Amino acid sequence: MVKEIYDVSDNFPSEEKFGLISQMRRSSISIASNIAEGSGKESNKEFIRFLEIAYSSAFELETQIILSHDLNFISDDDEISLLKKIREIQKMIFTFVISLKSKNNSLLNLNLVAVPLFL
Repeated sequence: MVKEIYDVSDNFPSEEKFGLISQMRRSSISIASNIAEGSGKESNKEFIRFLEIAYSSAFELETQIILSHDLNFISDDDEISLLKKIREIQKMIFTFVISLKSKNNSLLNLNLVAVPLFL
């Protein structure tokens, strides 16, 4: 998702460099970074906190994608493709959080589970 956001935002107007371009790039990076950081935590509770931040960033990015389309910065096809991907990521994070909340034990190498989201 990060690469796709960087690619589409390269075509935004230069005056958006410190606006929507920066916001979208930071949101996409936040998703991956919070999953990675949370995966290194000692407990499910801590991991869930970081996953919830990633989940919020995914909704932030979804809004920014819609705004980018409304401002004619991205095409209909790009909007559809990006929204499909971000919504799938949202579902994966949500499902993972529910799974972790149902477990009461400590994490054992769950960091490997997060990797496929962004390959």
